Amino acid sequence: MKLELQKLNVKSLKFGDKTGFSDGVLAINKAELIALISEDPMLGKNIDADIAMPGESVRIMPVKDVIEPRWKIEGKGQVFPGMLSDVETVGEGKTLVLSGCAVLTAGKLVRFQEGIIDMSGPGADYTPYSKTCNVVLILEPSDPNMDKHDYETACRMAGLKAAAYLAKSCSGLQADSTEVYEMPKIRDAMNSYPELPKVGYIYMLQTQGLLHDTYLYGVDVKRILPTLISPLEVMDGAIVSGNCVSACDKNSTYSHLNNPVISDMLKRHGKDFNFVACIVTNENVTLADKRRSSSYATKLAAMLGLDGVVITEEGFGNPDADLIMNCRKSEQLGIKTALLTDEYAGQDGASQSLADSCPEGDACVTAGNANEVIKLPAMKKVIGYQEEANVIAGGWQGSLSDDGSITVELQAITGATSELGYTKLGAYTL
Repeated sequence: MKLELQKLNVKSLKFGDKTGFSDGVLAINKAELIALISEDPMLGKNIDADIAMPGESVRIMPVKDVIEPRWKIEGKGQVFPGMLSDVETVGEGKTLVLSGCAVLTAGKLVRFQEGIIDMSGPGADYTPYSKTCNVVLILEPSDPNMDKHDYETACRMAGLKAAAYLAKSCSGLQADSTEVYEMPKIRDAMNSYPELPKVGYIYMLQTQGLLHDTYLYGVDVKRILPTLISPLEVMDGAIVSGNCVSACDKNSTYSHLNNPVISDMLKRHGKDFNFVACIVTNENVTLADKRRSSSYATKLAAMLGLDGVVITEEGFGNPDADLIMNCRKSEQLGIKTALLTDEYAGQDGASQSLADSCPEGDACVTAGNANEVIKLPAMKKVIGYQEEANVIAGGWQGSLSDDGSITVELQAITGATSELGYTKLGAYTL
């Protein structure tokens, strides 16, 4: 498979008469954009759109998802297959990317499990989305008593439609830069680089229901057994977030599209190891389902003859059990593991970091302590509903002060402790 990402580098946003791109500026016809997402009868009449630029005194909350605008210009399928387009395999051909731009969906969906993005100040240092030029959709349901699952679907589809619309409007332009990625068929990969260890990626997706959902080609991942997928399919929009979980380690659709684990493993492929396959697995609720998925995912790794795997988690607490099962069973099959997670070690950092552990989990990378407390100063402009700070995960009644400042844990900041490593935090071994 060969995937070419043709990138237009967005440096600024503005509302204008016509949606298009020129000289680093993405112009957006606001009325046209709102009309597009207003086609969904599940969304109310008070839909709005706004823009936020890096460095501005702007706070956006509560944020549900972040999506990078993309449009497929050559090859099979279309962006976000199974959602906006037919279920056709992606991961090949040419895809237009509005690099440096993001679509944010904001609204009171699951009030305690959405996030905060500050475009400046200390909070901006903890979220990668303070550095993107953001198109913000402020979404409300058509019926305040609407089922939350229906509202989530409406918000998810609105964000995807907006992202595709923006990129499609810029198709036909000369790319500022082009990135080319290739991935051989497994048959060929197994016989490549015999001197190098064979490694894979076990990609854990949040699928615990109750609006804790992720979609693969439009299918709720909790309904599948672990399966093989090309990393290039992930980079081309096969995985979409539907999650309403704690903001700090929620894998946004943007972070799936730009998964740094996949990107780094592709860069090291053929040099440090032979990157053979990506195994998508789910995070489950019942013990039986956890056992089934962990056994099946590690069985696939063993069938491929992998020498090592990188395992990334999404979420915390209950999913820690899935993480450790994947780790232990891999090691018992002779497959070395490296884990990427975050910690909930208490505000003082002295509590147990993970809900589960095992002796085999001796190579673990942390994305930070989500319970660390931070004070976010007041911003000149708020897009959304700032009062949600008092109920958002990582906040508490009184988090929002009268002067507009907010005191919260990092848990409330979108992407602060991303377990894909798509974060601003770093770590080193003592």
